[in-house]
Amino acid sequence: MKRLFGTDGIRGAAGEFPLDEATVTRLGRALPHVLKAGDGRSLRVVTGRDTRESSPAIEAALRRGIETAGGRADYGGVLSTPAVACVARELRYDAGIVVSASHNPYHDNGIKIFSGEGYKLPDTVEIQIEAEVLEGTASAGTAITTGEGGGPGVELDIAHRYLDYLRGTIAPGTSFSGWTIVLDCANGAVSTLGPELFESLGARVITLAAAPDGRNINAGCGTLHPEALAAAVVRCGARLGLAFDGDADRCLLVDGRGRVLDGDYIVYLAATDLKRHGRLAGNTVVGTVMTNLWLEHALAAEGIRIVRAPVGDKYVLEEMQAGGFVLGGEQSGHVIFLERATTGDGLLTGLQIVDLLARTGIDLATWSASVKPCPQILINIPVRERPPLDAHPRIGPAIRAEEQWLGRSGRLVVRYSGTEPKARIMVEAESRRAMEECAERLRRLIQQEIGRE
Repeated sequence: MKRLFGTDGIRGAAGEFPLDEATVTRLGRALPHVLKAGDGRSLRVVTGRDTRESSPAIEAALRRGIETAGGRADYGGVLSTPAVACVARELRYDAGIVVSASHNPYHDNGIKIFSGEGYKLPDTVEIQIEAEVLEGTASAGTAITTGEGGGPGVELDIAHRYLDYLRGTIAPGTSFSGWTIVLDCANGAVSTLGPELFESLGARVITLAAAPDGRNINAGCGTLHPEALAAAVVRCGARLGLAFDGDADRCLLVDGRGRVLDGDYIVYLAATDLKRHGRLAGNTVVGTVMTNLWLEHALAAEGIRIVRAPVGDKYVLEEMQAGGFVLGGEQSGHVIFLERATTGDGLLTGLQIVDLLARTGIDLATWSASVKPCPQILINIPVRERPPLDAHPRIGPAIRAEEQWLGRSGRLVVRYSGTEPKARIMVEAESRRAMEECAERLRRLIQQEIGRE
C-alpha cells in the first residue's frame, strides 16, 4: 500500500502532512536519488504550479530539496499539468513536477510527477520515492548527490512553447474565424493560456472564471460547476463552450443550446473521426467502469470496440499502452490523445474538438440532442475510514446482493475516490426507479458503517 501517492500523485490539505514544508523538502531531496539521470548527470527537472495561494511555497520547498540534493529545477510559473508534461518531454528533461490539486478546492493541494517521457510515474517508482521520504536518507535530511551539482534553476517561457506545440497538432493555416467560443477557465492554470490559444486561431473568445485570486480556483466554476458556462453560451449565441478544471487536464463541452456534454461525448466524436481517417488503432478506445452504456452501444454500431479500465486517467493510459490504442477517456473530461500527448490535456482536447467540428461541419447541438444516455446516478459519501469494501462484513454482501438484484438490466460500481476521503456509488439501469432505490440503499448502509458526520 502506498502511503503518500494516490491515483493522481500526492494530495492533501496544504500545510499538513504530506504537504507540510519538511515533508515536501524531503520529497525534493529524494527525487535526484530515485529518478537518476543518465550518464552520471545531475537531475534536471521542470516545475509548474496552479493558482492556489499555497502553490508557490510548496513549489519553492520542492525546488529547494531538489537543488540541495544536487539536482536542478527550472520553473515555468503558473502552468497547466499537461503543459509541464509536454515540455518535460519536448525539452528532454529528466522529470516534470506540477504543484496542483486539480479540481479540488483551494485549501487542498498536491504534487504530480512525470517522467522525462511525459508519463506519470509507475507504482513501483512511487513506492521507491515514498521509502526515501519516509524511511531513507532523504528523510534523515542528508544531501544526495548525483554527479555534479545542478545549481539553481532558471525561469523559462514554457507557456508559449506549449501553445506553439498545441497549434502544431492541427493543420497549418487553420482558422476559427467566425466562431464564438466561451471558455470557463476555473480561475486556474489556463486563465491566460486558454484565451490566448483560441484567439490566436481567429476565434472570438468570451472568458469566464479567468481572474484567479489564490482562493477562487474551482469555486463554483470549471468542470465541476458548468452551469454558468451553459447559460453564457446560450446568452452569447456561441457555437460552444469549453470548461476546464484548475490544472486543465480535463475538458467538458457545452453545445449551443446549453447542454453539458461529458467525456463520453468527446470520446465518441474523436473515435469516429479517427476511424474515418484510418488512425484509430485496433478500432478500439479505452473507457472506464463508469463509461455510460450508450457510448459502448453507439461505438459498436460504428465498428469500434471499447475496453474498460479502472477509474483514473493513469489506468486508462496503462490500458492504452498495453493494447497499442491511441484514444481513451473518462466521463470527467480526462481524454488522452496518445498520438499528441502523454496525459489528459484539457486545452488539447478542446482544440481537437473545435477543429473536428470546423472540418466536418457537424452541428454539435443537433448531434448531441440525438444521444440518449442510459440513466446513471453518482453519489459521493464522505468516509472516516477506508476498509476494503468487498471484504466488509455488511457492505460487501450488500454490494453483491444489489448486483444480483439489478441483473443484466444495470451496472453497479462502488469504490473509493483516489484523491479524496469519499466512497463513490455509481448505478446505471434501464429503470430509473430501480437505479435510485439501489443507490439509496447502499448510501444509507455505507453512511451508517463508515460515513463521516
